[in-house]
Amino acid sequence: MKRLTVNELVAMFGGLLLGACLFADWYSVVSPLATLAERTGIGTYSGWEAHSLLRWVLLVMAIAPFILAYIVLRDHQLTWARGELTAVLSIVALGMLLYIGVIDRPGEPAGQIELAWGWYVALLGSILMLAGAALRTGETARRRKPPGTL
Repeated sequence: MKRLTVNELVAMFGGLLLGACLFADWYSVVSPLATLAERTGIGTYSGWEAHSLLRWVLLVMAIAPFILAYIVLRDHQLTWARGELTAVLSIVALGMLLYIGVIDRPGEPAGQIELAWGWYVALLGSILMLAGAALRTGETARRRKPPGTL
């Protein structure tokens, strides 16, 4: 456990937040005529209820920091910088969360669907994942290759 740094712990905490908040309230329907997750009426819905495919994608992305910690603990040799894949996955998760929260909310009409606290905490989790993984990537020195090789 001594091999784990604060960066991995921050990324793991962010992954835990993202994974746990999938089951928290993400959307509040404020109109009795609005439809979300094939249900009509006022209510709150979690990310797990509102998204059929995206929930699995976000859950896999939330696991990425724990895989990074496993790689660091076992001292596996990689062909890329440690934390690089986790940083890329957290950027994708952040982009997807911003898209479904700001640009294209689920439900009809989208103007009657408001964001609840769980979406904001999931967004914070993806930001923490990105920060921890990006800082971990910066710790690893890249090997230089001879000119003309890929």
